[in-house]
Amino acid sequence: MRAYVRRARVPAVLLSAVLLSGCTSDALTARPEPDASAPPAAEKDASSGKVSSAGPVLKVGEKGEFETGELGADGETYKVTSRMSVEVVGAEYVTPDEVDVGSGPENGQFVKLSLRLKNIGDAPAMVMTYGVMEWQDTDTASQDASTPAGSGDGRALDATYRPGQSATGYLVLDVGRKGGTVSYNGSEDPNAEGPLFSVTLPES
Repeated sequence: MRAYVRRARVPAVLLSAVLLSGCTSDALTARPEPDASAPPAAEKDASSGKVSSAGPVLKVGEKGEFETGELGADGETYKVTSRMSVEVVGAEYVTPDEVDVGSGPENGQFVKLSLRLKNIGDAPAMVMTYGVMEWQDTDTASQDASTPAGSGDGRALDATYRPGQSATGYLVLDVGRKGGTVSYNGSEDPNAEGPLFSVTLPES
């Protein structure tokens, strides 16, 4: 009788351990049921208007598009409000005298980048390039390329564009050397994963 009881207890203990282990495992891996009324993750990303990837990389003569938006009062919520087209009209390496800068480049080389911007969206779009234009190449990490010379020919690119409005002008940028890439990092989106657009500069 005692031997029988002992044999009966062993399976009971093992069974309890298995049940407890099963409960513990389920508790650790269990996830709350999704809210049926909530949109799928992809729809959330699309409706938030968050810039999730880098914009186009363009060469002279090419055209692309980028989104503009604004940051909410909470400092975290970003909303896409309009869309711009950008065309790279030209990229020319220049001397200080040619652009009336007055002093030599601090980084190594001045480049005159000519762009045509147009608001192709449904709401005003603000473009401010000073302090957010960066240059890099395979040997040099990203660095600020903005200069006080800014833009020329009387039609500043830094402006608020109403729907349908456009401007053609140029930026005088201070880059490390000929070649490489300059990028416009003017998005207010704290989750942006790259520049709004980039331009591959000519090697000469």
